[in-house]
Amino acid sequence: MNVNSSAQQSLADAAWLTAGPVARVLSLLNAHGEEARVVGGAVRNALLGLPVGEIDIATTAHPDEVVRRARAVHIKCVPTGIDHGTVTLVVGGQPFEVTTLREDVETFGRKAKVAFGRDWVRDAQRRDFTVNGLSLSADGAVHDHVGGLADIEARRVRFIGDPAQRIAEDYLRVLRFFRIHAAYGSGLPDRAAVLACIAARDGLALLSAERLRMEMLKLMVAPGAADALVTLDDCGLLMRITGGVAYHGPFARMIAIEQALDLAADPMRRLAALSVAVTEDAKRLSQRLRLSNVEAKQLDSMGHRWWRLGNMDEEVARRRIYRLGAERYRDRIMLAWARAGRDYDGPSWRELATLPQRWSAPVFPLKAADFLARGLKEGPALGHVLTLAEDAWLAAGFPLARAALDAIADQAIARFRHDHRL
Repeated sequence: MNVNSSAQQSLADAAWLTAGPVARVLSLLNAHGEEARVVGGAVRNALLGLPVGEIDIATTAHPDEVVRRARAVHIKCVPTGIDHGTVTLVVGGQPFEVTTLREDVETFGRKAKVAFGRDWVRDAQRRDFTVNGLSLSADGAVHDHVGGLADIEARRVRFIGDPAQRIAEDYLRVLRFFRIHAAYGSGLPDRAAVLACIAARDGLALLSAERLRMEMLKLMVAPGAADALVTLDDCGLLMRITGGVAYHGPFARMIAIEQALDLAADPMRRLAALSVAVTEDAKRLSQRLRLSNVEAKQLDSMGHRWWRLGNMDEEVARRRIYRLGAERYRDRIMLAWARAGRDYDGPSWRELATLPQRWSAPVFPLKAADFLARGLKEGPALGHVLTLAEDAWLAAGFPLARAALDAIADQAIARFRHDHRL
């Protein structure tokens, strides 16, 4: 497809542009001498035929004018970054970040001093990559002031202008470059960009863990993640982010396993395959990337003795599912599978990984009342006996027949009394 020649026609017919909330916001702002356009990733994705997610809008109107117009027609307006010209409008439940055209007056890392303007060219030139520097009018016309159309057609990711200057404006762009290339690029990454990223490597230490987490988790699930991570590692950048050894073979195998099992890409599974050999690795990553509690627990569970899951028979695997739960079991078995090395192609791995689809763990049928009825008293002893009974029930293969359960309950009490000389 020749993006340059067909872009206007294809985007002029885009339903998301010509009707609904986007059209309403653009119509509101395209009046009384002001102009508004869709900018950034939405334009890039539309040209590439990819799903359009968040839609950002740039405008010549000052923030207070955007607020005034929105309130006049009862559109919810949130001043999310009004000092930097950004207002969020909510239309039909969909949020739109609307930002007044800007140009940098001073730049010092993330905290740039900006002035509002009306020049679309200068606004485009202050963005990060050429593929993100396009803007789209309400009539479907694509405006390219930075060479983005040619780079989209070539699947080439380049910084706008001087790569070193763009990176100095925000050191997260080091990681963001590799993530955008992994998501939208093809072939080798741009040499000038890579060299600039290497030169700016010390700037990674200035970034917050939360921002690193955001980019790393997006990179984990990008289509070209495996190659991008190898390049990051070769450039000496990945160690500065993860703080540990990278296992590229298991990472590539995890991707293949997800595809073989028809599972969606999961950033935590992939991060574990790349960087977790033991639970200490999981704890380090959780701190360095400030993972959420849910993410940290998933990573920690995957790293816990995953090497013990190989060569299990189905009986043992069922006990693991019961103890871990289906999702945690599957994640851990997938990590063991990805790290199996020469045994990776063994047929038993798929059987183990798909066992939760064929078998669901039953609920432990014995309750406290079963033991109180046998003369046991409330207290620590009751909990101890329940644990003994549950272990025996698992070892017996999850029986549900009343006679078997009665025998397990009686044996658990007898064992407890023997152990405690009661």
